[in-house]
Amino acid sequence: MAYTTIDKPTDYFNTITYTGNDTDGRTITGVGFQSDWTWVKARSSAFSHYIIDAIRYDSGASKYLKLDSSSSAADETPSGAGWISALNSDGYVCKNGTSNTNNCNENGVTYVAWNWLGANGTTSNTDGSITSTVSANTTSGFSIVSYTGTGSNATVGHGLGTTPAWVLVKERGASGESWNNFHQSLGAGITIMLNLTNAQQSSSTMWNNTAPTSSVFSVGADAGSNGSSKTYIAYCFAEKKGYSKFGSYTGNGNADGTFVYTGFKPAFLITKCTSNSAFSNSNWMLYDNKRDLYNQMAEYLYPDSSNASGTNSQGMDFLSNGIKMRNTFGDANYNNETYIYMAFAENPFVTSTGVPACAR
Repeated sequence: MAYTTIDKPTDYFNTITYTGNDTDGRTITGVGFQSDWTWVKARSSAFSHYIIDAIRYDSGASKYLKLDSSSSAADETPSGAGWISALNSDGYVCKNGTSNTNNCNENGVTYVAWNWLGANGTTSNTDGSITSTVSANTTSGFSIVSYTGTGSNATVGHGLGTTPAWVLVKERGASGESWNNFHQSLGAGITIMLNLTNAQQSSSTMWNNTAPTSSVFSVGADAGSNGSSKTYIAYCFAEKKGYSKFGSYTGNGNADGTFVYTGFKPAFLITKCTSNSAFSNSNWMLYDNKRDLYNQMAEYLYPDSSNASGTNSQGMDFLSNGIKMRNTFGDANYNNETYIYMAFAENPFVTSTGVPACAR
């Protein structure tokens, strides 16, 4: 059997960087495919993380979500801050707002955008007790799922055909629910919020204490995942060898830091301390290979904060088969602390034809 089925990860996930110029209707290019989930963040200014996906997108009046908001981060319509008005075959179109364009094209501001390929279309899914609308890419293990809650134990079809390792759910109304995460390393009795610095939290009602299957994920009666008549969006990820990995590791607080095997050279990494300790209220950390082209990887963003990029002089290395922590402090390698992570590949460690990737 081949080591991987994905020799070119950038066909399914890709990061781009650019500088805003305040041009109304500007087309941002370089993605390489029509993205179904685009996540944009200003690097040089403290603007919110801007999320758009193909299910909530509505022909030039695209609705977006703010990832770092802990208050009522509902679906928002085009605003004074500018918006993405179209998703096209190689990127997206930025429209100016009435007051500024900081969501995606403020003049002189540097941006980064992370992009995932779904199905470039949607289907109705009846695998669960709740009928969902799904855009699923079974090759890369990524799906976008929209559904309406029932307020009682239920299941939701995700369309992946294999068990998701990470499920990120957001209530789309104005009730202020957080971005709740199921992660396979934590289990179905735990949730952790992507917009907050909090450690993991026990919850028997968020995921109904039931792990996802190859066809559905489970939700209980918690308003964060299944409030009665509330609308939700979920982003689901399954592991694909040589392309994506969702695991955990223990920090050692040492410059000769913990090594995390992924089976590929990473292009993108999110990590979060989940331990119930003095370091539990630490930020989520996000690194990628387009803001730092060479090791060490130093420029980070906080998904839970609108802060501009920071730089860690003791970052980490992206290697041909994983991640080597190099920091003696910071939010990714505290001694004896437990972390979860999400990682996507630049190159698989070995291609489908048995050719090894080169070390970075």
